[in-house]
Amino acid sequence: MSEDLDPAELFSLLDDDYARSILTKTSKQPMSAQTLSTECDASLPTIYRRLNNLEDAELVEKRTQLEADGNHRAVYKANVEHVEISIADGDLSIRITEQDTADRFTQVWGDMRGDR
Repeated sequence: MSEDLDPAELFSLLDDDYARSILTKTSKQPMSAQTLSTECDASLPTIYRRLNNLEDAELVEKRTQLEADGNHRAVYKANVEHVEISIADGDLSIRITEQDTADRFTQVWGDMRGDR
């Protein structure tokens, strides 16, 4: 996860309905921006802005998915499983748990093979 992401940036990002929707939908399976536009009922520019912000924060990752016809397209997958916020002794801390590396490799390999 991005070490540069401060709590205010994360809170602002997660306060956005579209960003949260993108994270929840892409936690199930990788999705293209066009699919997310439909699923989130948002314009394509809105989706791309949120995806850029989520990528910058390393909360989603962009992948290349091979299609049955040999073409490829960009899809996005949530890269976070858990966000923990702790407030203790006058300090606020955030811990973000990434998706397990082995699970990520399995999913990437399945995406390359066209598994769903």
